[in-house]
Amino acid sequence: MSSLSSLPSLVDALLIAAVVVLVVVRQFRAQRVAAGGGRPYVLPVVLVVLALRQPGLLGAHDRPLSLVLLGVELVVGVVMGAGWAWTSRLWTEPDGTVRSKGTWATLAVWAAGIAVRLGLMGAGALLGVHQGSGALMLALASSVLVRQATLTWRVRTAAGGAPYGGGVAPAPWKDRV
Repeated sequence: MSSLSSLPSLVDALLIAAVVVLVVVRQFRAQRVAAGGGRPYVLPVVLVVLALRQPGLLGAHDRPLSLVLLGVELVVGVVMGAGWAWTSRLWTEPDGTVRSKGTWATLAVWAAGIAVRLGLMGAGALLGVHQGSGALMLALASSVLVRQATLTWRVRTAAGGAPYGGGVAPAPWKDRV
């Protein structure tokens, strides 16, 4: 019976690993930046829904400390998403399509974020606070949301506030990171 009770944890761990691999692999391929269009918010919404369905999002024994750790996890997610977006290279194709691609600095942001999250998990374990996979899913959702919002802002700022793809192709540009 104990192997059946650990099945949801295994499924969550596999889901988180699959999402991280998907996001990281996509980050290091040139991809279109969908400013206001496309479906850039589907993955974060799915992650939030899955995280909130977790029964033990906050530890039952020490809720205030568990809430603090969750808050720190979310802050790390926001910082990681911003760092991820600011270290991504942006450019406009001749047809007006804006693309982004991660750099070596982006990889460093990911490594630092993972190290901090492992440290938070260790601190939680030392303090006796259970942190379920829901906290990680919420942090990953916040990273993806902040990254998308920051990339969108960068594109609009570089284009002089005008949305791209509105029939007039902006001058091709590349930023340096």
